[in-house]
Amino acid sequence: MAPNSTVVKAELQVSDMDRHYYGTHNLTLAQHPSETDLRLMVRLVAFALYADERLEFGRGLSDEDQPALCRRSYSGEIELWIDVGQPEETRIKKACARAGQVVVINYGGRAADIWWEKIASSLTRLKNLTVLAIPEDVIEALPAIGERGMRLTALIQDGELQLMGERGSLALRPVERMVPR
Repeated sequence: MAPNSTVVKAELQVSDMDRHYYGTHNLTLAQHPSETDLRLMVRLVAFALYADERLEFGRGLSDEDQPALCRRSYSGEIELWIDVGQPEETRIKKACARAGQVVVINYGGRAADIWWEKIASSLTRLKNLTVLAIPEDVIEALPAIGERGMRLTALIQDGELQLMGERGSLALRPVERMVPR
């Protein structure tokens, strides 16, 4: 954990009817001093969307060579690499070379759209890359449901995530910018 990080505890109950995955996860997240509440909540959304017993948070902003989240095989190889935000093209390509599957969860409204327009054509050959965008209307509401100690329920059905907590709830359907075919 980086110095002066804020420790955030979350109990996340996931019911993913699309993948037939059901589990409760007691999570501890280190929020780097430069990490916004929005980015922290996007990491939680990413965890909910790809929840698995072996999915774990990376070192995040304190280690640039690590993903925001990853799932490793039992022998230690990275099966799933998840980044959030607007990573550089070289970072995405390196991740695709190191992991079986790479997911970028993009957010940020118009800035995210500009990032995607600039980078999209150079990523078309990457067959193990998925890029999802969180809709702009959800961006403002997402940090409002988070707190330092939270209990959240994530219900995923037909591609839509409903995230419910003591401070509110929201529904979001990630926009598929790029998915493997």
